[in-house]
Amino acid sequence: MPHKLNYSMSLTTPDAQTLTFLQKVALLSGIAGLFIMLLAAFNIHFPNRALFLALSLGLIALGTIVFARQMYLKKSEGIKNDGVWFKSISSRGLIGWLTGVVITGFYIVLYFYPQYLGLATANGANTGLISLFDPLSIILNGKPASQWFVYGTLYTLAILIFGYKFMLKYRHNRYQQLRTVSVMFFQLGFAFLIPEFMARLNESPDYNLPYYDLKSIWPLNYYLFDSWSIKGFLSSGSLGLSLLIFGILSIFVISPILTYKYGKRWYCSWVCGCGALAETVGDPFRHLSSKKLSAWKIERWLIHTVLVFSVIMTTAIIYTYLGNDPNQYWLTRQTFLFSVGGFLTVLFVVVMLFKRHEFGKDAWYGAIGYFTVIAALFILYYSGTTDHVFLIKSSTLRTAYGLYIGSIFSGVIGTGFYPILGNRVWCRFGCPMAAILGFQQRLFSKFRISTNGGQCISCGNCSTYCEMGIDVRAYAQKGENIVRSSCVGCGICAAVCPRGVLKLENGSLKGRVTSNERLPGNAVDLMTLIHEK
Repeated sequence: MPHKLNYSMSLTTPDAQTLTFLQKVALLSGIAGLFIMLLAAFNIHFPNRALFLALSLGLIALGTIVFARQMYLKKSEGIKNDGVWFKSISSRGLIGWLTGVVITGFYIVLYFYPQYLGLATANGANTGLISLFDPLSIILNGKPASQWFVYGTLYTLAILIFGYKFMLKYRHNRYQQLRTVSVMFFQLGFAFLIPEFMARLNESPDYNLPYYDLKSIWPLNYYLFDSWSIKGFLSSGSLGLSLLIFGILSIFVISPILTYKYGKRWYCSWVCGCGALAETVGDPFRHLSSKKLSAWKIERWLIHTVLVFSVIMTTAIIYTYLGNDPNQYWLTRQTFLFSVGGFLTVLFVVVMLFKRHEFGKDAWYGAIGYFTVIAALFILYYSGTTDHVFLIKSSTLRTAYGLYIGSIFSGVIGTGFYPILGNRVWCRFGCPMAAILGFQQRLFSKFRISTNGGQCISCGNCSTYCEMGIDVRAYAQKGENIVRSSCVGCGICAAVCPRGVLKLENGSLKGRVTSNERLPGNAVDLMTLIHEK
């Protein structure tokens, strides 16, 4: 039965945001599913854990889907603000802060105190919430669940059900439909199922594969070049070697080619699991991203500092398990350090000679990062050993990186602060992969968001809903192409524009960076400009 649409045209007193009967039932369904998990967390024994796990996940999914259908299918297609600044959860109100505290608390327990979730100690069995997921884990990988399996299951479920909600909300825009299906597919297949099947392969003595998300590219996958990871790949025959080669090609070949053709959006908005969660679960909070100039300055310094640290850390870790004897190592420490330094030097010189005008003052910031890495290589060359780098035990340094960057920043802050700082905190301020792709996008990508300033009515929807904190309206008013390193190409700015001012394009590199190309109706050379473009 088709839903009855609400065509209210009220400007001052819009209809009350009341819940329908089905929405109330859906809400109770989701709460019931969460309640089952809460009971499991308090060690309530279930006679059939597989049944109650299916019931819990099913009730949560069903409740979310029914609630979303009632919310969006009763409205005409298109974007409405729907009072986002008047809802407590989406305007940094009490509910928003409580939601942030709950999510942050869950991440803290997950990362640092998994025993409170019921993770088994040595030679013991899982209890609590983790034991509820044992049946599904045994089916997929043949082993009892870990806290990471629980997290992966809930993470994937959230992207699938909220991805469906996202598709209902943006059902007027085909681009949003396609990229949402893409992130749902990659999360379910590449980030969840394939790593579990790889873990099952490790039951064979022929395989020792790392628990590996195939789409997680270095430096986002910061442990790819750790000694245990390399040994695992090389000891797993042709499959392991193929996966290692694929990981290296992804960094130096596949990623640059795709970024050249499509911009960083191919990864950040179509593939990445962090971006998938931000776009689906975090969609109600995208308007909370700060558009202040001070936030942009912090963003540029912070994200590139993380990238420089990632490069230094990875170089140092590889250095520790290489040797100096060319008869034993085909790649010696000295050759490796000179290769890294040489590659970065060539890249730096090429950028400074041919692209410096596009980067402007940012080129000098890049120079600071380059000289920092080179200085670190010299220190490593003269003071590094097998066990210590920069006078610090290598394992301690790597653990610190995984803790502060991989756990606290990307997990606890990056996701827990959705209701406070917006949905792309990690992607905007901390992700080293986003920094590399942003550099490539600014340097040589064909992607840009073109604007038609003559049609802009300065409504501000585009800037409001830009999750990366870009003042899109300022570009649109001038008719200037948007070519920003931070832009992830989500396309929401174009989806919420009521005038069709913004368009995502992959065009010629010529004229990609433009300024003041507004097309006033009385321009004498209007037709000439159109033909030139």
